[in-house]
Amino acid sequence: MALLLAGEKGFEVEAILFDKDGTLIEFSYTWGVWTRHMQEAFAERLRGKGFPDLPREELGREWGISFAESGIASGYDRNGPLAAGTLAELLALLAASGYRRGLGWSEARVFAQESLHLAESRMQQERPALALPGVPELLASCRELGLPAAVVTADETTSAVQHLSWLGLDGYFAEIIGTDQVDRGKPYGDMVELACRRLGVDPARVAVVGDTNGDMLMARAAGAGAAIGLADADKAQELPDADVVVPSCAQLELQR
Repeated sequence: MALLLAGEKGFEVEAILFDKDGTLIEFSYTWGVWTRHMQEAFAERLRGKGFPDLPREELGREWGISFAESGIASGYDRNGPLAAGTLAELLALLAASGYRRGLGWSEARVFAQESLHLAESRMQQERPALALPGVPELLASCRELGLPAAVVTADETTSAVQHLSWLGLDGYFAEIIGTDQVDRGKPYGDMVELACRRLGVDPARVAVVGDTNGDMLMARAAGAGAAIGLADADKAQELPDADVVVPSCAQLELQR
C-alpha cells in the first residue's frame, strides 16, 4: 500500500497501471517516425501500380497526427485513431485510403500489411523512443516501495515490450498488457481487469494513469480507485472523466 499524490489529491493504492504512449513515452516522437515509414512504404506501392500518391499530411489527418514542413511530427489528437485505436483499425484506415485511389480491397489490405512489416523493420533499426518527464523516477519509486506497476496499452503487446525495452524500462513492470490480450480494448475495462487479476489486487485499490479520456473511461469501467489524467492545463478539458489532471508523471509522488 502506498499513498499516490497527484496535484492536490491523494489516493491509497496497491498498484499503478500505466498507459504507454503519451504517458510513459513521448507519443509524437515514436509514432511520428512509424507513421512516416508506413506512409512512405504504402505510397511507394501505390506509385508502383500507377495509382495516385498518399501524401503524409493526408494520412496524418486520417490517423490524427500532424507534421511540420521538415517531416517531423508536430502534434497529435489524443483521442484520434493513432492514439486511441488498435493496429487493426489503423491498417483498415490505411487500406481504405488505397481503395479510394482505385485499389481493390484485397490488394489494399496486402499493401497495408507489407507496409507494416517494412515499417517495423525500420523502427527496430532506428529505435525511436523518449521517456517522458518524471517517468524513470516514478517507476524507481514504485520499485523502492514494492508497489506493483503494469502497462495497459492500446498498442500490441510485442510492440509495447519492444518500445519500453529500448529505454530500459520494461523491467519495471510486473505485467505489460496490450490490446491483443483482451476481447475489448479501451475504453472498456478489460485490460484493467486482466492486469488486476494477474497482480492479485482489487481494481478499487489501483490507480490508472493515462493521457486520453479513453484511459479514464477504461478506469471507470473497471471500477479503478483512481483515474489520473496527464495533460497540460489548456488540454485538461479533453479528459472530463479524470479524477485529477496533472501535466506529467513528474507531478506524481509516492509515499509510504
